[in-house]
Order: sequence, then structure tokens, then C-alpha cells
Amino acid sequence: MNAAESHNTQKIRTAVCGALGRMGREVVAAVLADPQLELVGVADFNAASSDLHLNIPIEASLADMLTRAKPEVCVDFTHPSEVFANAEMMLSAGCRPVIGTTGLTPEQLSLLEQKAEALNLSVLVIPNFALGAVLMMKFAEMASQYFEHAEIIELHHNQKADAPSGTALITAEKMEKARKMAGQPVFGLDNIQETHVQAGARGTVREDSGLHIHSVRLPGLVAHQEVIFGAPGQLLTLRHDSFDRKSFMPGVCLAVKKALGIKGLIYGLDSLL
Repeated sequence: MNAAESHNTQKIRTAVCGALGRMGREVVAAVLADPQLELVGVADFNAASSDLHLNIPIEASLADMLTRAKPEVCVDFTHPSEVFANAEMMLSAGCRPVIGTTGLTPEQLSLLEQKAEALNLSVLVIPNFALGAVLMMKFAEMASQYFEHAEIIELHHNQKADAPSGTALITAEKMEKARKMAGQPVFGLDNIQETHVQAGARGTVREDSGLHIHSVRLPGLVAHQEVIFGAPGQLLTLRHDSFDRKSFMPGVCLAVKKALGIKGLIYGLDSLL
């Protein structure tokens, strides 16, 4: 067995940041259940109230966990206000971030990309880990070449910290790219000039494309999105629903396994398929 083959037989040293959150708990369980992954570290600022009952310590300090556990990859499901600093810290420790938290700005993504490339590491930013959501985005991109009118409705639980969702934003970007390729970059070009009696009644409007995004936040929801296309005499509706956070776990484990063979920034699960 040569050195490369020997490395392939080793489990990937994996950590989870935000391990006590709803997504973090699912990630911990998924890593423990995957024979190719080894859970070596967990971090959460609520470490003192941990009920995970693991055979490794759960640490309040991400820095301490990275120093002790030396993970190769760390999955981050924390808060938009924390994730950029977390990712920088992981890269500085020689660890590859797999980020499921949305809300990073284009400027922050660019800085992470530069740092990852300089350190010969990878950083994976995945707005949605569900395979069905990736397919929904792909179908929306295809349909945008043929439909001049479309709107996005995204629905999430009422504890989600950012709006619109990362899935809605990446869907919009793909749809806009398809419209440009079709030679007609603006959606709803023949819509009448509206009078908005109340601000926000038509959701968020993408400045360059005129594409509307509507965000719904209610308890009982997990992660859901519709893209509705309209044309004279017809509607095309694409919808994806995640009813359980387990739907994201195959994508999370896939991203962890791919992270070691990639350099620089990867944005979106479709880049790994």
C-alpha cells in the first residue's frame, strides 16, 4: 500500500462548531455515524449546559478546541455574526471550514478565499446541503432561460437570523445568469409601475434584474422554497421542502469528505457533485 492509499484509509478528523444548536446536534450524530469520519472536537458557547454525553470534551472556546483536537475539517453552524471570525480562526489553525451558516457578505467571502488559497487550504460555503434543493436551483436556472417572469418565496423557522436565505440568494444569482445568457437580463420587464401602499409589500427586489424575493418566518417551518414562473396562460412552480434537518446530513458529510481535496473557496453544494 502506497502513502496515498494509506491516507485514504484514515478517517477524516472532523469537528463541529455550534454543536448544541439544532443543526449542530444533527451534524454531531451524522459524523459519529459515518465510518469515514472521526469526531475529534466539538465547540459551543453553551458548553456548560451540554447534554451530548460524548467521550470527548465540549468546549466553549473554538480556539481551545482547535488547539486541542487539531481537526482537518470543522463544520460551522453558528450565527452570521460569528461565522466569519470562526472561519478565519479555523484557517489559521490549518483547518478547513465547512460553513452552513448563511449571511456572509461578498467581501467576507473574498477575504476567506484569499486566505484559504494563501494557506493552501479550502473553505466550503454551502447555503443548502439538501440534494433536492440543489436540483431545485438547477431547474430554476434552466427555466429562467424561457420564462421572463419569476418570483422566489422562501420560508424558514422563526429563529433564522438572516433574510433572504442563502438558498434564495444563490437561486437568484443562477436565475439572473441564465437570463443574461438568454439576452434578456431583467425579469418582469413589462410589469406596470406599482404603487406600494406599504413598504416591503412586494418583498425584496434585486436591483439589476428586478427579481422579487419574499421571506416568510414562522414556527413549524424548517427550510422551504418556491420559485414561481409565469407566462400567458401558464404557471411553472418549483418547490423544495426540508421537513427534517436530517435531510441536510448526507450533503454535510459529502462536503467534509471533499474538503481535503480542494483548494480555495467553494460556494454551493452543486460544485461538489
